[in-house]
Amino acid sequence: MKTIIRPVLVALFAAGLHGAGWAQAWPDKTVRMVIPFPPGGTLDKVGRMLAQRLGEQFGQTFVVENKPGGNGVIGGDAVAKAAADGYTLLFNASTFATAPMTMKSVPYKVQTDFVAISLVAQAPLSIAISNRLGVSDMKAFIAAAKAQPGRLNFAVGSIGSAGHLCTARLEQAAGISLGIVPYKGTAPAFQDLIGGQIEGFIDPVLGSVQFHRGQQLRVVAVTSPKRVPNLPDVPTAAETLPGFECASWYGLWAPAKTSADVVNKLNAAVNKALAGDMGDKLLADGLVPGGGSPADFAKFQADDITASGKVIADKKISVE
Repeated sequence: MKTIIRPVLVALFAAGLHGAGWAQAWPDKTVRMVIPFPPGGTLDKVGRMLAQRLGEQFGQTFVVENKPGGNGVIGGDAVAKAAADGYTLLFNASTFATAPMTMKSVPYKVQTDFVAISLVAQAPLSIAISNRLGVSDMKAFIAAAKAQPGRLNFAVGSIGSAGHLCTARLEQAAGISLGIVPYKGTAPAFQDLIGGQIEGFIDPVLGSVQFHRGQQLRVVAVTSPKRVPNLPDVPTAAETLPGFECASWYGLWAPAKTSADVVNKLNAAVNKALAGDMGDKLLADGLVPGGGSPADFAKFQADDITASGKVIADKKISVE
């Protein structure tokens, strides 16, 4: 019996070591990072920056896959249904947490079908106005909106996005009514804003700064408590509407049941990237680096869902 059992035990022990080696080797192949909106917007820019930094740290390719459609649901659903092995990740904006509250049916639950990895950045928003409107500051814009109730059209990159909720808050704070025009992402919205097909768009500063500097549109205000470094001459909205503030945020998720080991490795890598040149780059672009633990991000997400849910209910925001 001993001559039979001993080789079996040795084989099992070796197999266990081999299995442990495989677990420790993650990632040993390409990792897919799904961004559920078209390329070209702020979300895409930050996601690609993060993918590059993670690839450098892990020595593997982190490939970005844009999977737009359904207000971000198509991409989110693809990740929710993917194997929980650390090779499919979701990089998304605050829309991910809030948009499901505006929709009749979403095939996943944000807080149970995904595991939060890390908050990556918070993004002050810009209130960008078409040159064709002929206004140069926040007060003039509000006056124009009051003179034409419901006739000035504002883009929203997606229903329930931070920009959409900020537009709703602006209506409340300024006592104005705006037309809401949904777009499939931020890049096409900026194209129409520059072309004069719409009058305004509230989106992260990073997306509008180049067009403002090129005088293709006018950023009349930013929504942060203080002026941002990359638009130092643009006032805050709070300088006209005291207390007004809103922001978007970006994070990284994996399918639920992804191992804690993989989640922690990714979280540590994100924090390292944000502590290095990526954090400097985000600050230069007017964004605030995130970081912290997975638990910190899960709480941040839950708090935002609660606060945004009130605005969505008050303004009756929904996908028709």
